[in-house]
Amino acid sequence: MSSEEDLDKLLDHLPFFLKEHLTIHPQKEKLIEIVIDLGRRPEARFLTGPEYLSQKIISWQDLEFITKRVSKFSNENRAGIERTLHRISCIRNRQFLITGLTCRIGRAIFGTISLVRDLLESGKSILILGKPGVGKTTIIREIARVLSDEMEKRVIIVDTSNEIAGDSDIPHSGIGRARRMQVTQTDFQHHVMIEAVENHMPQVIIIDEIGTELEALAARTIAEKGVQLVGTTHGVCLENLIKNPPLTDLIGGIQYVTLSDEEAKRRGTQKSILERKAYPAFQIAIEINDQNIWTIHEDVQDSIDHLLRGTFAITQVRKINKDKTPSLKYKNLYTSSFFNSSLTQSNLELQRTSWNSINNDNQIQKNNLKSKNLVIYLYSLSYNLVKEVLTKFGIKVTLTRDIKKANIVIGLKKSIQKNNKLRNLAEHHNIIIYAVNQSSTYQIAKLLQFIVF
Repeated sequence: MSSEEDLDKLLDHLPFFLKEHLTIHPQKEKLIEIVIDLGRRPEARFLTGPEYLSQKIISWQDLEFITKRVSKFSNENRAGIERTLHRISCIRNRQFLITGLTCRIGRAIFGTISLVRDLLESGKSILILGKPGVGKTTIIREIARVLSDEMEKRVIIVDTSNEIAGDSDIPHSGIGRARRMQVTQTDFQHHVMIEAVENHMPQVIIIDEIGTELEALAARTIAEKGVQLVGTTHGVCLENLIKNPPLTDLIGGIQYVTLSDEEAKRRGTQKSILERKAYPAFQIAIEINDQNIWTIHEDVQDSIDHLLRGTFAITQVRKINKDKTPSLKYKNLYTSSFFNSSLTQSNLELQRTSWNSINNDNQIQKNNLKSKNLVIYLYSLSYNLVKEVLTKFGIKVTLTRDIKKANIVIGLKKSIQKNNKLRNLAEHHNIIIYAVNQSSTYQIAKLLQFIVF
């Protein structure tokens, strides 16, 4: 594994006392980032751990020295150094003055994807998951180079924060022959993703940090057009995506399904279960557990189905050993402890409570409601929070403060259980009561979607 670094270019932008110390530091090649905060000692973070660089306290002048030598900070408070992969992020005070800097070292490391070279050759779309700082951007930069140079494919990189190809109009050589499309604002990333397909005829599109519902939807649109996708997102494992509503489209979407008594008995589950709605946008998922240990889901569709059912699935664990030789082994992925308990206790569940007014015919009542104008009375839930959810998801219902005008009551389970008068009133007027465990956007959104759709 070789490395191409532009560390000296970053050091030239630092005050002399920091540059001098780092230039001769024995752990220079293991440097991850430099933290410079007003009124504190400067700190360097290496793979081996953090270390103070000087006894000198950082002053306004030191911060100004650096900020004047880098490019203009974006709306996301990020800047770069031309022809390098380094990223400089700032912290501001209430007056928008810069009081801290994080200088993250960018490296183009060749050979990082030797573990998954065969997956690239398959032509399937690949999603890479990992915690911040684990090296996802470095991996997709190398993927871009291999696909464009060695496999001779037409590759377009959607570079939102200029971390993949550097902060310059001329992309860094680390991406090979791949082309780079810059994104002026983070909110426009999904537009640029679609534009890349429509205007430039790529065979492969590479996206870093898919994080919003619109970006997930754009990724699905691109996948349906037959273009190979390589993307990254934050998360430790596939279960995190199931818990993350904006990103569930990446794995096919999750919905509640009501089974018949016979089918529920055959499966040994509850009648209301979670199932995948559609085909995933990505066929392969890679979990970056460690720099040298990766878990591979060769069939995302199969893995998601098994996770939702709490059954066994086979995954690969690929590892680079200390002697630099690769190894591969298979392991069972089994999460019954997660899902069997989650479906009755976690935030994923939407409780449909059973009081006097709610009986075994509740599903029939729910179906009948779909043909009516839904009028919802909120109990112990924030009116503004529910209104925000309705607006965001485009759900058309009416909220009322008069329970007698409602045909549905939604409230916190604990509060409804304590209010006998409310339950009796709902029964008298034939009003269905639904409850959520917590007053969270996710639970309310899922419940409303369950009721309306």
